[in-house]
Order: sequence, then structure tokens, then C-alpha cells
Amino acid sequence: MNHEHHEWERVVQQATTQAAARQEQLVEQLGDDVQYNWDLEQAAISWSRAGSVFHTARLTLIGTVSLTEASWLWSWANDSLPPASVGDMPKVRDYGDAHGYPVLSWPSFNSHPDLVKEARVVSAAVLDATALWTDQSGDVVLHFLLHDLTGS
Repeated sequence: MNHEHHEWERVVQQATTQAAARQEQLVEQLGDDVQYNWDLEQAAISWSRAGSVFHTARLTLIGTVSLTEASWLWSWANDSLPPASVGDMPKVRDYGDAHGYPVLSWPSFNSHPDLVKEARVVSAAVLDATALWTDQSGDVVLHFLLHDLTGS
């Protein structure tokens, strides 16, 4: 299937608009001075303030950026991850295959910031994520989807 760049741009724009609104809600809900803890084995993240957890969410790892190699690796292409943390990410690959969006189907690519952003927001739209989350561990940046946000 040929890549329809204008259609891809439309999909990215719609996904970006949706993600921005959801991110704003998350920031509003979390507020300031929060700590967080995520666990790939449990596919979960929690936020606390003064040692008391006040929000939790189901976590899906979208992919990782290696800062030393300047490359992106989709979670669905990373066999070293706990299956729970990958969640439904193969559906994003399948969506890319079905619609001719190769960036969603390539196991890895050069981690150009705009391309990573597009991959993240389209993943969030395809899997109807509540929000996006990013964290860094050493020379790896982890990109997550959040689902089922609960709390007070």
C-alpha cells in the first residue's frame, strides 16, 4: 500500500488535537509537587503527594528512544519487555499496515523528534489513551500511554 502523506498529516493533526486536550486534563488533575512510580511488570503507574497515592493508571509502553544511538524502537518489536507493558501496541502496527503508514510498522527508525511525536500521538489515538507520559532511565527515554486513570 502506498503512503498517503496528506492523509498521514490529517491523522497526526487530529491525534495531536485530541492528545493536547487530554494532556491538559492530566496536568490539571495531577497538580504540582507530585512524585510518580511506574512498573513495567505490573503495567502500572501511580502518583503520590507527601507519600500518599492519589492517582493510578494502567501503563502501556509505546516505545523507547536510545539517546546514544538516536533511534526509536517500538515496544511491539522489543522482545525483552514484559508482555503486560506492551499491551495492545500490536494494534498500532496493524493500523499502520492497514493504512499505509510505515512509521507505525517499522520496528525502529531514526529518532527525529517530530517523527517520535507523531508516532506517540497517533498511538494514543489508535488505542484511545487517557494521556501520554515520558520518563528517562539512563540513556533511554521511555514513552508511555496512560489508560484508566483513577483516583481522588
